[in-house]
Amino acid sequence: MTEFARVRHALAELGFTPAAAVPEASEGRSEEAGIHPAVLTEDDRLEWHAPGAPESWPGAVAFLDGVQHLELLGYVGASPLFAGRLAAAVRERGDRRLRTATVERRRVAIGRPAALQAAAAALAELEPLPIPDDEPPHPVRDAHAAGRALDRARGQLEVAVGGRWRSRADGWLVVDGSLAESPAWSADRRMVGVVKSHASLPFDGPDLERYLRLPAGQRTSVFVPASRSVAPVRAWALRLWPWEGRDLLYGLVRIEVAPPNGEPYSADRISRWLLAERAPISAPDRRWDRLLYGIHDVEA
Repeated sequence: MTEFARVRHALAELGFTPAAAVPEASEGRSEEAGIHPAVLTEDDRLEWHAPGAPESWPGAVAFLDGVQHLELLGYVGASPLFAGRLAAAVRERGDRRLRTATVERRRVAIGRPAALQAAAAALAELEPLPIPDDEPPHPVRDAHAAGRALDRARGQLEVAVGGRWRSRADGWLVVDGSLAESPAWSADRRMVGVVKSHASLPFDGPDLERYLRLPAGQRTSVFVPASRSVAPVRAWALRLWPWEGRDLLYGLVRIEVAPPNGEPYSADRISRWLLAERAPISAPDRRWDRLLYGIHDVEA
């Protein structure tokens, strides 16, 4: 039986309509594409900087990431019900070995409150996660709302897992994603966010072209991203691998740190560390060009 087959069978027993499908972008966060202008804090215009040769991280370091998956369970009338699974973990590296420091998993049922209540007997093994019901049911719209709800739940889980780790450890923590969603993260001087998505870009015009043509092994000027989130950070782009002959986004990541770490010296130092953390070319992941080995290890 598949993971949620028993739940689908229980829905059928209650007279509802079981179904099975995986919505688009079910495996990760979605973000609306757009330009959100940033403010430079280094240089008068966007520049490229060579931080130096890759340099091993000094001492122990930990990596935090989460995973998620969403799939359709069935329908209560016209209202779809979804099942989601999500997990987050921190892996610590010491003596060149990675070990799991903390991990948490959740399995959820996502849908409109009335649908969750009607099917409660079939969903008993899943944690209910309601979506808004201020508009009539619509399978496509509800699928997008379910994806957003799972995104938020994953983010909350990552913040909780990271907080538990930080409560007992004071080492460097590298996070897959933005630090700007958590005030505690954005103020933490020993945290680094590595953002692989480029749906939101910080510049337009000539600066955007310069941003996207950043050479391998170099970083851009430091900037303050547009404040669309709950906490301020400093950021810069870093090119992990050469893009020529591939795509302008190939090997490009955005690095986020607490404001005190936004000085050029710190940006260079952290960039050198991250360049030494690049996933090997043989990594079996379609995003390997923007992946750090420690983050890949957490996901695996």
